[in-house]
Amino acid sequence: MDARLNYFASPTIGKAFKHLMAAGKAIKESTLPAATQELVALRVSQINGCAMCIDMHTKEAAAAGESPVRLHLVAAWREATVFTEAERAALEFAQEATRVADAAGGVGDEVWARAGKHYDEEQLTALAVLVSFMNMANRLNVIARQPAGNYEAGQLH
Repeated sequence: MDARLNYFASPTIGKAFKHLMAAGKAIKESTLPAATQELVALRVSQINGCAMCIDMHTKEAAAAGESPVRLHLVAAWREATVFTEAERAALEFAQEATRVADAAGGVGDEVWARAGKHYDEEQLTALAVLVSFMNMANRLNVIARQPAGNYEAGQLH
């Protein structure tokens, strides 16, 4: 299976993608814990059905030492006991921020307050930008029907 589009092959869009990759790197370098970033990226990608990003973030998290059990349970994080309260707050935030059409008004005040108990303003900013960035990346990959399965950890970093 081949992707419909190769965004990097376009002279104009390829330039934009270099900036997007730099933005992704800046988010990774934020003070938001790396494990939380991968869990959030995985959950947003699951919601959006982005096979490429699910493949990438599962493999990146595993390479960073994340356990298979936790990776398998991200889709059912509410019922899973393997996540910290901070991670649960970030996953809840990510879910509401991704499903804005389902939760009129976006992230609710209670969800924001729960996240604010665990993350400072810099980390909340990184979380908001990460979720937004992942939603954009997911949509680009879904539109192009980017295939999954061949990603190798570290490939895009």
